[in-house]
Amino acid sequence: MANPHRGLPSIDRLIGDERIRALTPDYPVRAITDLAREELDAARRAITAGDPCPPFDAIVSSLLERVAATVAPTIRPVINATGIIIHTNLGRAPLSDDAVAATEAIDRGYSNLELDLDSGERGSRHVHLEELLRRVTGAEAGIAVNNNAAAVLLALSALAAGKEVIISRGQLVEIGGGFRIPEIMAQSSARLVEVGATNRTYVSDYEAAISESTAVLLRVHTSNFRVVGFTETVPLTDLARLAHQRELLLLDDLGSGCLLDTTRFGLAKEPTIQESLAAGADLILFSGDKLLGGPQAGVIVGRSDLVAVLKRHPLARATRLDKAAVAALAATLRHYVKDDPTATVPVWRMIAMPFPAIAARAGRWARALGPTARVVDGRSMVGGGSLPEESLPTKLLAIGGPTLDVEAIARRLRLGEPAVIARIEHDALLLDPRTVDPREDRALIAALRAALSPPS
Repeated sequence: MANPHRGLPSIDRLIGDERIRALTPDYPVRAITDLAREELDAARRAITAGDPCPPFDAIVSSLLERVAATVAPTIRPVINATGIIIHTNLGRAPLSDDAVAATEAIDRGYSNLELDLDSGERGSRHVHLEELLRRVTGAEAGIAVNNNAAAVLLALSALAAGKEVIISRGQLVEIGGGFRIPEIMAQSSARLVEVGATNRTYVSDYEAAISESTAVLLRVHTSNFRVVGFTETVPLTDLARLAHQRELLLLDDLGSGCLLDTTRFGLAKEPTIQESLAAGADLILFSGDKLLGGPQAGVIVGRSDLVAVLKRHPLARATRLDKAAVAALAATLRHYVKDDPTATVPVWRMIAMPFPAIAARAGRWARALGPTARVVDGRSMVGGGSLPEESLPTKLLAIGGPTLDVEAIARRLRLGEPAVIARIEHDALLLDPRTVDPREDRALIAALRAALSPPS
């Protein structure tokens, strides 16, 4: 019996094929040769496992795909039609046009990131954000690092290393990716002291736990879940009063970074940064890419003397923002200074989107697709560890039917160009106009038509 491995071409024959040689103006010969070896190795393994030797043309085609996949970006834009406004898996908050423009302008060349243009001397990257943070929040000072977990780590490392930090058991939350607040706190060398019960904690619990080693009372807003029923939490004003009576610091990890009154939009009350400052928190920590609507960042605002300590700590450099994030965050904050976030910041524009406008777009989508599509009632979720379980009424495009494989259609949408992410419920593919930029409507319809076409 003939050895099937002998049907495989040599490296020289494979890379000498005119279809492969056509790649050499764009790719080094050495890189193509390495990929050709990988392709032949994969074919050998398949033959050993019992597959027949592939035809030469099939090997060439597979090698061309391998070369293309090697240089293709793995991160690329997607159209979010899920109805989840702050979608963690899809990059959380999309940036405003101004923030995108600011990022592009700074990334294209040099900038005065750490140069004082007036004196010509070295400056600080913090100056580009601090005045904006003061104006937007009303705090004395502010600093931004690369995410909110880093903000917690920096604050506790600088202010409570080797000391005790008291926190309610009901606030020992797990954030994305399996990371837990106690684990982050442990990296700061602060000692965690848990008080109260999961569902009920009183100010007396904090008071009884304070010792000579206590440095901080920490409140963590449970922004990604809600405990209901037989519950009791301590108002922030009471924690502030206790902390300051005992000469301790009160840190408030708000997480979502909310600056607007969410009840204006038919949502549950979300604590704001301004309210936390008014209640007496010494430092407030929050994310830049949740309800703030900016880039990934961890922001700390509050007392100027404490922020000055944070700026001098070595972790401030290890966790600092790069120039693009500084530019994007500054542009986002300027929207709040100008009082126009519901018109300019995508997260708030989506939250504030009028229901009739959503219904009209869903209807246009359905008419463009024909009888396989219909418009149904639904709910949009805020998502992203903000306003847990809160949703807004919406209209959805629903695609389904006895002859349609909605799982297959959803996969074709994800793998298409552009990639479209939808959701499946009750054997129907659902797409929510609230989270789709109106400028993406035409591309979305084209992608849906392609995904609904019978595969060739």
